[in-house]
Amino acid sequence: MFIGRERETKTLEKLYRSDVFEFVVIYGRRRVGKTTLISEFIKDKKAVFYPGIDSNEKQNLEILSASILSVFTGTEVGSVFRDFHEALELIYRMSKEERLILVIDEYPYLANCYGGISSLLASFIDHKFLESKLMLILCGSSLSFMENQVLGYQSPLYGRRTAQMKIRPFTFAECSRYYRHFDRQELALAYGVTGGIPLYMSKLDDRKSMEDNIRDNFFDTSAYLFEEPGNLIKQEFREPMQYNAVIKAIATGSSKISEISGASGLNDTGATSNYISKLMSLGIIEKEFPYKTEHSRKTIYKLSDSMFQFWYRFVPANLSLIGQGAGDRVYQRVEKQIPAYMGFVFEEICKQYLWQENLKGNLPVEFTDMGRWWGNDPVEKRQTEIDILADNEEGEAIFGECKWRNELTSEAELKELQHQSTLFHYKKNVLILFSKSGFTDGCRELADKRGDVLLIRFEDMEWEK
Repeated sequence: MFIGRERETKTLEKLYRSDVFEFVVIYGRRRVGKTTLISEFIKDKKAVFYPGIDSNEKQNLEILSASILSVFTGTEVGSVFRDFHEALELIYRMSKEERLILVIDEYPYLANCYGGISSLLASFIDHKFLESKLMLILCGSSLSFMENQVLGYQSPLYGRRTAQMKIRPFTFAECSRYYRHFDRQELALAYGVTGGIPLYMSKLDDRKSMEDNIRDNFFDTSAYLFEEPGNLIKQEFREPMQYNAVIKAIATGSSKISEISGASGLNDTGATSNYISKLMSLGIIEKEFPYKTEHSRKTIYKLSDSMFQFWYRFVPANLSLIGQGAGDRVYQRVEKQIPAYMGFVFEEICKQYLWQENLKGNLPVEFTDMGRWWGNDPVEKRQTEIDILADNEEGEAIFGECKWRNELTSEAELKELQHQSTLFHYKKNVLILFSKSGFTDGCRELADKRGDVLLIRFEDMEWEK
């Protein structure tokens, strides 16, 4: 079932209808649904779909030849083009008078085995494709390659694209549209353990409980998601053990280079930085700074994918039990730790909700940017952290705290958020408490008295359909 991606699909259709040369760059981490989006878009159109492979130039040329022949002769059996120039020449001739789409999927694979492909494409664009009705789509999963070697200034292709799309995981709202039978809290957990990745979402069955889904998909050696993180790392790297160790260190609480280096057993900050950099290029790890303090010494690293966060936090520690088929017992061990894990997920859900309401003009402060902040509290002389800080150029700000707990959120927690807001010098502050379970009477009374506080229960959040 194809869901979501309405904005991306609408953009692609608009570009297709232009009937002039278009060059679209589509990128995003693995499994995010790039190929599915493209396949859905081209299903009723004349298109050459060429999947690049991690092999040599000869094999890639053979696959491209077969892809072209299947469109123009109806069979993949036939001669192989002498070189990529000859293949692109035919594409040009066939698109001079008729709309044609050429998709090169996993473009980094082709570029790595044939270093001249970007220059060749640039030459064809400048001297031939611009006069054609070709729609060229380059797609890739290596974020650093696509951003630097395709979109970047140093790329031969720089300045020639007509559109670019970074495909991101589904939001909580989009995830909610996929599952029809989960209740609201089950939806949040489903969103967390799949990370909004369409392929992972398809593995859950909303006719079963989330306990059954987690046990059957993560704590069973025959399940796809049990093997997925390890397989993905093996596919990308020659030293999977080291990369797995780095990811596990972050998933279990390490966030600074020195901490990750020690917890992973590498004990080498230089090597650790190198592994982190490569994981960042795949969108598995991201760098984070306190809001408004980019390039500060307080840089930390976190997992971008909440499925990886879940897997590396809970699966490696229970491998022996899982191997013995004791999935039920593993879930019992893990269950009490899920609320702490969900704190990270709930923060992301709350940020998405604020952006939704901000764009609709439903908030007391219309912000332009958002982030998380941590640092020193000079009054209390301790380190402190603010889940959400959003502001605008007029000196107005929103301070948010997100509580995923079974207990009611108390007056003391509202007072703490109010104190944190005084560490900054904005002209206007709005405080927002998000809670899974609701608020105490004292918290509600203080919020009413102050008049600058919003109390939002998870169950009361309304999402666009």
